[in-house]
Order: sequence, then structure tokens, then C-alpha cells
Amino acid sequence: MIRAAELAQQQRSNPFDGLADHEPGIDRSALLKQQISRVEELRSAKYESILESNPSINLIKGQARFKSSDTLVISRDDGSEQVIQADRLLIASGASPAVPPVPGLHETPYWTSTEALFAEEIPGHLIVIGSSVIAVEIAQAYRRLGAEVTILARHKLLFSEDAVLGDRLAESFGHESIRVYNQTQASRVSFNDDTFTVETGQGTFKGDKLLIATGRTPNTTELDLQGIGVKAGSNGEIMVDDHMRTSVEHIYAAGDCSNQPQFVYVAAAAGTRAAINMTGGEAVLDLSSMPAVIFTNPQVATVGLSEEQARATGIETDSRTLELENVPRALANFDTDGFIKLVMDVSSERLIGAQILASNAGEVIQTAALAIHNRMTIDQLANQLFPYLTMVEGLKLCAQTFRKDVSQLSCCAG
Repeated sequence: MIRAAELAQQQRSNPFDGLADHEPGIDRSALLKQQISRVEELRSAKYESILESNPSINLIKGQARFKSSDTLVISRDDGSEQVIQADRLLIASGASPAVPPVPGLHETPYWTSTEALFAEEIPGHLIVIGSSVIAVEIAQAYRRLGAEVTILARHKLLFSEDAVLGDRLAESFGHESIRVYNQTQASRVSFNDDTFTVETGQGTFKGDKLLIATGRTPNTTELDLQGIGVKAGSNGEIMVDDHMRTSVEHIYAAGDCSNQPQFVYVAAAAGTRAAINMTGGEAVLDLSSMPAVIFTNPQVATVGLSEEQARATGIETDSRTLELENVPRALANFDTDGFIKLVMDVSSERLIGAQILASNAGEVIQTAALAIHNRMTIDQLANQLFPYLTMVEGLKLCAQTFRKDVSQLSCCAG
């Protein structure tokens, strides 16, 4: 959906003289049919067929709850129950969209990400309550597919990230006429005559669709974890160590139901390591150099520590921010909206964090992740050979700015 919206926007507005802009023809039903087809294809190939072809795996559908620390009761849709006992258990129950307790909201046909991703029509005006990953990704996609979009942020965009990322992304959204209202919290929601009305301290907003994208809640409420002594956090997230062990020795947890970052690749890695450890291994999941990407345009990509996070742990930092107008590939693309920021530990001069806002940030961030994982210094990164006219070369250039003025260097200076 995001990729289709990106191509639509490129038809609508491109930076090159001699290429005419035009309003794209958008058939949402055809796009949705293709989207669903690809999802079903991958679900079948990567999950369902594997379960069906492996006789050692028994899939039981139903709602599970713990009767004791080694006994599960599964309630089926037909009202029957099945009891299962095991000496090792892995909880991987995922998470669901969180819905805030706003007066009137639950009486309206609001969207969560599920409805937004599979809606058959493009709304005239979409109001988005939320400001993190899902909120900004879906908001921009719908704007590019033709909807007016208003984002109501309780704090500001990407509040948990380095502040400059959210500020600059909001600027980029402004160029596409996506309206962002910071410090704006809904106090009441109503729905009449096919129109949502959202009341806030900053005024009243009206639209024909309302997306609630205020985070995700672990699916643990029905499991009765408290009854068996599995420790959970304030939002129901299961607390695990780096071996995916819970507070009950033979019970493990992985993925969005746990206190780990909610990314599919983290869940997959955690599940693999949990399986190893449940069968006698000692596999550890190291998240210190975990990259993250938000698929807006420009993309937001991060790894390691921000300056604020580093200082909170007592690390003295130095940093450099390189505007994309200093990256040759960005100049050749006529796409210089964004920056690359690197954070250094002053005592060791090692790279400890990177924050990137750029069209291809997701393709760049893994190089920074590898540099952090391998404990590279800023100078070691700056002295690496990077292919000229690539976006990843921006990492080298940013590293060079700790010692040099890159604006005075030739395009591919070593």
C-alpha cells in the first residue's frame, strides 16, 4: 500500500525538468485485491503450508488460558474445551491495536490499522489520532492515495525518538499538505450523518473516517498469567530476559506479547532463540545494535543510542548531522529532504548511534548497525571505501565531518 502510494505521488510531483506531472488514476479496489493476494500468497507459503507439511506440529485453534503452570485449557468456538500439558511452553500471542478511553469513541465506527489497511474506498478526509509508526505510515499513504489527512498528536510526531526526527518529518508532511497538530488530545468523539467529530483543546475536527493508531497492547489478558506467577508489566507485557525466559522457569515468551521491541524480525529472532533454549541451548538475543525503520517518505531509520539516551546512561557524547544536500546521490536524485546524524562515545570514539531521515534510510541503516556491532570508531567508518553515488556513502561523509569540512571536499573524496 505504501509503495503504491509512493508511485502515485511520484506521478503527481517529480523534481525533474522535462517530466510532466499528472494526477494519477487510482483504483483502490484493484490495489486492494493485489495487496490481499500477495499477503495470502506469503501466508500460505511461509506459514500455513509449513504447519500442514510437518507432522510434528499440531495446530489447535481456540482461546488458551493457563490452568496451572504446565497445563493449558483451550476453549473452542463450538464451546468445547481441550486440556494440554507440557513441560516447556512458549507464549507468542502477539498484540492488538490499543484504543484509548476517549468518551464517545467506542460508540463510533472508528478504524484501527486493520480496517485502514483493508478499506475498499479512499476517504475524503481521514483524521488520525496517534503519532508513532503506524500513525505516520498510514497517514501519508492515504494522503498520497487522494485523501485529506489530519494528524492529532498527543505530544509530537515520533515522540520517543530523537526530537529532530519528528520535527523534520512534520516539515516533510507539511509539503504534502498533511496537517499535523502537536500537543492535541481528543476529549470526546462522536459520529453523526457519516461524519466524525473530534473535540480537542485545540479545537474541533471533522472528517469522514477516523483512524486510532495509539500503539498496541499485548494479547495476554485472557491467559491468566497472574494465577501462575508469570510477571507482566503495567500494560500486560510479559517480562523476559535475554534468553526469552519468563519469571516461571519453564515458560518462555517472544514477540509483541513480551517487553521486547515490537518488530517482526525481533519476534522471529526471539522465537528461534526461545526454541533453542527450551530444548537445552543457551541462545541470547542481543538488541544493542537493533535497526528500526519507519516507512514514510522520507524514511526514518535508527540504530543504537540517541544523544539523549546515551547521556541518560552517563555516556559523554559528540555528534554530527549531515544535511542530504552534502550527499552526491541525493543531489543527483534532486531529493535532499533529510539528514544523517551519527553519535559518538567521546571516551572511545566509537560509533554508538545513528538517526537518519532520507528516502532510502532503511537501506542505509544496516551499515551503521554493523559498524556499531563491530565496535568501529568514527575514523574507521570514515576511512572505509563506499561506492560513489549511493545513499549509504552519506554515512562515510557524516563520519568525516567529525574531522573535516565535507563541503570543501570533492564528491568522492577519501
